[in-house]
Amino acid sequence: MDIVATFAAPLAALPPFWAGLGASVFAGVVMTGLGAAPVFFINRIRPSVQNAMLAFAAGVMLAATFFSLLLPALDAAEIGLGSRPGAAGGVIAALLTGALLMHLAHGLVPHEHFQKGRENADASRLSRIWLFVAAIAIHNFPEGLAVGLAAASNDPVAGVGVMLGIGLQNMPEGLAVAIALRGEGYSRGRSFLVAFLSGVVEPFGGLVGAGAIVMSAALLPWALAFAAGAMLFIISSEVIPETHRHGSERGATASLFGGFVVMLFLDVTLG
Repeated sequence: MDIVATFAAPLAALPPFWAGLGASVFAGVVMTGLGAAPVFFINRIRPSVQNAMLAFAAGVMLAATFFSLLLPALDAAEIGLGSRPGAAGGVIAALLTGALLMHLAHGLVPHEHFQKGRENADASRLSRIWLFVAAIAIHNFPEGLAVGLAAASNDPVAGVGVMLGIGLQNMPEGLAVAIALRGEGYSRGRSFLVAFLSGVVEPFGGLVGAGAIVMSAALLPWALAFAAGAMLFIISSEVIPETHRHGSERGATASLFGGFVVMLFLDVTLG
């Protein structure tokens, strides 16, 4: 596919660290900004549409967790350990570690959800705009970690798949953030800026992921599984519950399947 050559060739030409950073900048900053841009032309979107958009993003993340992170992690771990049961045990341990650390982060960092509201006792001390930023930052870091790992793993085609998949789900998320802030009375420019800046967190995750691979290629399977655990926690604990409010469960579920099959198609065709 031409799109693969368009993105894979530049990634392959870069050192692994810069490939991981560049891919995470594209997925996090560029695609989030593109998604948030319509806030300059629209003031609001219906809750059911917003739920569908976020559910689509959840479906993309869910497919990326399994097909772009966990399966490659299992394959790489089996090669390194020479034992499939041992590889499964190590990957499960890394997966649960990623989920546990994300759980701890959610318990410590004050943040606010689109519909659920504020979380953690100290949240009342912060303005809503920074609570939104904190919530999206928590979500975006493991996504950037996944993109950085995939792009720095000497498989540019796999890196393109994860980059496009995560970037694709960042677009509706960026618009949802911008519209939510617009609904709170913020100007179009400030709503766009905050949504755009929420994507800036993703390259920091990319830096960590790419840096880990550069330091030791042996970390790849465990880092992939760690990122998968963090993303799986976000999907189950944060994104899906948000989309099942206002009685739009069926539409959200359909959109989740839509995002899942789109990412599955990208993973199969690009890989």
